[in-house]
Amino acid sequence: MTTTIVTAVFTPREGAKDELIAALREAIPAVHEEQGCELYAIHDAEDGTITMLEKWTTRADLDAHGAGPAVERLGSLIEPFLAAPAQVTKMTPLPAGMSQGAL
Repeated sequence: MTTTIVTAVFTPREGAKDELIAALREAIPAVHEEQGCELYAIHDAEDGTITMLEKWTTRADLDAHGAGPAVERLGSLIEPFLAAPAQVTKMTPLPAGMSQGAL
């Protein structure tokens, strides 16, 4: 079983940051109910983007999330407020540092 960490960076349209945050907040509870979701939380970055930090128990859990209705709904809610597609990075923790590299 391999934990998967994800960052998703959302760039809001000019003047739409608050609406983007509200849309993300609306969609998050459904994701928290998905199998394997250990962390799914948004953060306000200094560069004006919103970054989602995710932790999934397995890659299969992440893959199911990506193909599921919660992500489909999230996409439809946030699309009007994005200036560009989300930049998603999937990572596997390395055994170093606190918690052996995992969040």
